[in-house]
Amino acid sequence: MLILLVRAALLYLLVFIAMKAMGKRELGQLQPFELVVILIISDMASIGMQSNTVTLASSIIPIATVTILQIGLSILNLKSEKSRALLCGRPVLLIRNGQLQEKAMAKLRLNINDIQEMIRAQGYFDISGIENAIIETNGQLSIMPKTAKRPLQLGDIESDPPQEQMGALLILDGHVNQRALKSLGYNESWLTARLEPDGIKKFGDVFVAGVDESGQFFSQKKNQRLPEDKR
Repeated sequence: MLILLVRAALLYLLVFIAMKAMGKRELGQLQPFELVVILIISDMASIGMQSNTVTLASSIIPIATVTILQIGLSILNLKSEKSRALLCGRPVLLIRNGQLQEKAMAKLRLNINDIQEMIRAQGYFDISGIENAIIETNGQLSIMPKTAKRPLQLGDIESDPPQEQMGALLILDGHVNQRALKSLGYNESWLTARLEPDGIKKFGDVFVAGVDESGQFFSQKKNQRLPEDKR
């Protein structure tokens, strides 16, 4: 039993390292061949976990080989557009200038009900309101609605709206996020000064603090209670 636990732990670490080496993507963003690689690695790992009669090398060597090949293909995709098109395919236009493309639908084996379902998942319930729609190489649908149907944007109201910045959490449960603090060009002295108006003197008393997209600072003490309703 102990040997199985050790084998499982080693293979888990190996699979974890392999996944980290291949990059970060959500399952829905994976290309078809990337999904196949993940399935192969999981299958190879399960072989070594199931029985002591199978050597660890029977799992480690295939996993390492597949990982190296996958990294190599990823580098090739970055360098060569032709290999990218061969391995990942190309985006396909399903709706062009408001018209469904029958040949593209037949090529992808999609019917109108499939397209309507994909459009509804993007928040559009009227196919006639779509100007262009593209099926990406990972199977997701990108939509450009007709001008009259697109959501209202701030630029439609203001000619020169202020540019938002990337927000960041600077303190989490009393611990200062030094990386985020430095990336914004601030230091602990600035952070202390911003906390003083909220009556906070120590970082350890802060549950959460940070800067939002508009550049406004916010903070919350640990165990902070809302004022009681006096009605």
